[in-house]
Amino acid sequence: MNMTDLPSKTLRDFTTARVGLGRAGNSLTTREQLALQLAHARAREAVHSELDVASLRLDLKYPAVTVQSAAPDRAAYVLRPDLGRRLDDASREAVSSRKGRFDAVFVIADGLSARAVQQHAAPVIEATLGLITRADWSFAPFVVARQGRVAIGDEIGECIGAALAVVLIGERPGMSSPDSLGIYLSWNPRAGLTDADRNCISNIRAAGLSYATAAHKLVFLMTESRRRKLSGVHLKEGGKALE
Repeated sequence: MNMTDLPSKTLRDFTTARVGLGRAGNSLTTREQLALQLAHARAREAVHSELDVASLRLDLKYPAVTVQSAAPDRAAYVLRPDLGRRLDDASREAVSSRKGRFDAVFVIADGLSARAVQQHAAPVIEATLGLITRADWSFAPFVVARQGRVAIGDEIGECIGAALAVVLIGERPGMSSPDSLGIYLSWNPRAGLTDADRNCISNIRAAGLSYATAAHKLVFLMTESRRRKLSGVHLKEGGKALE
């Protein structure tokens, strides 16, 4: 049977997407209208919420450096995406003062859903490190970035001397997913990289990709990226790297 032949109620058993909505004449039912308003409110709350850095640092159980992007507050972060892609001056100095020769650095940034980072970042990192032989990797201190976008990890990786930057960040909320975490990986991180230079693991949440699955994908990408000294479109997540 084709999925389009299934009754709408059955379709909703397979997805949290807004399909098969009830109708009252030409309009949605009151129930659906209220559900839509609630989903929209949750998405807005995710975008404008602040990350509880102190609580996150406790959950990480590892030393972490807290930095700030060039966006001074949430309003500036939302209106000026470019400011969220780079560190402010004090943070750049703080990161550069810890420069060494590291295989990788984990960067945790609030992104567009601090809620996602608060819930999922620490468990994903714990699951990832549980799959790695720590003696085989040298890790820089963890970095927690306030008002950060994906590209802030490239500057952090360059300043701290890491060959690989792994950014865990809250993804843009959808109407059914205000708590989705994404992971972005870039080899030889530096300012000016594009999305083509990064690999992405998306939709990490209770109703999406599990922590264990995300960790296995990430360990594969980290291992292959270091071995092949590349990332992005030339590195495939499914197990085969492009020649």
